[in-house]
Amino acid sequence: MIQSIIRYMRGYVKIRVEGYSPERFLNLCRHHQIYIWGLTPCGNAYELYMSLKGFRKLRPIVRKTHTRVVLISRVGLPFFIYKYRKRKLFFLSFFLCMGLLYLYSSFIWDIHFEGNEKWTNETLLEFLETKNVAPHMPKSKVDCAQIVKDIRKEYDDIVWVSASIDGSRLNIQIKENEDTFREDGEDKTVSPAKGVDAQSQEDTEQPKDLIASKDGVITSIITRTGVPQVHEGDTVSKGDILVSGRVEVVNDSLEVVGYQYQKADADIFADTQMHYKDTISTKYKKKYYEKSKRYQYYVKIGSWFVDLGTLKNNYKEWDLRTNEHQLKLGENFYLPISYGSKVIKSYTPKEKTYTKEEIQKQLTENFEQFSKRLQEKGIQIKENSVKIHIGQNEASATGELFLNERITQEADTEIIEIERSEQDESVRTDN
Repeated sequence: MIQSIIRYMRGYVKIRVEGYSPERFLNLCRHHQIYIWGLTPCGNAYELYMSLKGFRKLRPIVRKTHTRVVLISRVGLPFFIYKYRKRKLFFLSFFLCMGLLYLYSSFIWDIHFEGNEKWTNETLLEFLETKNVAPHMPKSKVDCAQIVKDIRKEYDDIVWVSASIDGSRLNIQIKENEDTFREDGEDKTVSPAKGVDAQSQEDTEQPKDLIASKDGVITSIITRTGVPQVHEGDTVSKGDILVSGRVEVVNDSLEVVGYQYQKADADIFADTQMHYKDTISTKYKKKYYEKSKRYQYYVKIGSWFVDLGTLKNNYKEWDLRTNEHQLKLGENFYLPISYGSKVIKSYTPKEKTYTKEEIQKQLTENFEQFSKRLQEKGIQIKENSVKIHIGQNEASATGELFLNERITQEADTEIIEIERSEQDESVRTDN
């Protein structure tokens, strides 16, 4: 492949050698180190390929061998340039295009995420922008290893990240931990001055109790550190201490002489109860689209936006749809050029009523999605008494859910100080 490209760049010719002794012609070409290839017999003659440099050396060989050389074809860049030598604008455009392609290939024009379900592309792009990673940035400034570290540090529930550059696209593959979920409003930032190790040490030194986050009946308790206050089968209320971080220190007389404090740790599951209610309207508006449409085409080059025409809208009820496509060369070489169209379609809304089957299907799907979210959080639904009620204007699914879930919640351990009275001890000596 490389040899063919070099030959094309230098140029070569195809010739036919005829005459008294074409074999002697070939031997002399070898003697004078003239490289030939593609030799094929053609009757009493031979056809072959030869470089331009070798072709210019043939005159004395032809005279000596009394042969005749017929030029069949010319191939290569030198002949192409000579043929179109008067078309200067063509060559200028060609080299300008090559220069632009080289310039564009040194930038990142698209960031593609794979494997992310919990964190949306918009959220991840906003975070990367705070780290100066965004489309239109030079490839030389992309540090894939640092991108991986930043994402892993920011999002605790992302267990694996891979970043790579394919053409003009930055591919980021993500694997999320399905067993962990970020609580709303939970602050998990670590002070840069203290670091992760300092925070872990502080959490270990701070004594903690485990209390019940809701009412329930204990079904399983596995204690690693701390003193359990409940047993399997006990009924607990919200706020009750399940595992204490305060350990009593007793003497030989089983009297409490002090306390040791630690951070309680345990897995405690309980049967709990939850009220479920989901309400939807029995009526909806159906759109009847008309045949009339309004189009507007546009071209986007980087941050420049060019509209082709104006989009006049005098409809009372309408929908706007946008279709956009980004240009690319090959599979991964994306260009900073996009084109698309905006379409406005008018419609007439009419009020409709859901059928009984449609209402039941929608409420059932909503309940299945709710159950799936509970299971993703590690909550098991043991039984439910949800029933569907359909009224004139609205329908609802209500009932009780009987769950089995983890109910532990951390709370500060109460510190108890014991006052010690010092007594004088008499010294006895044996006579």
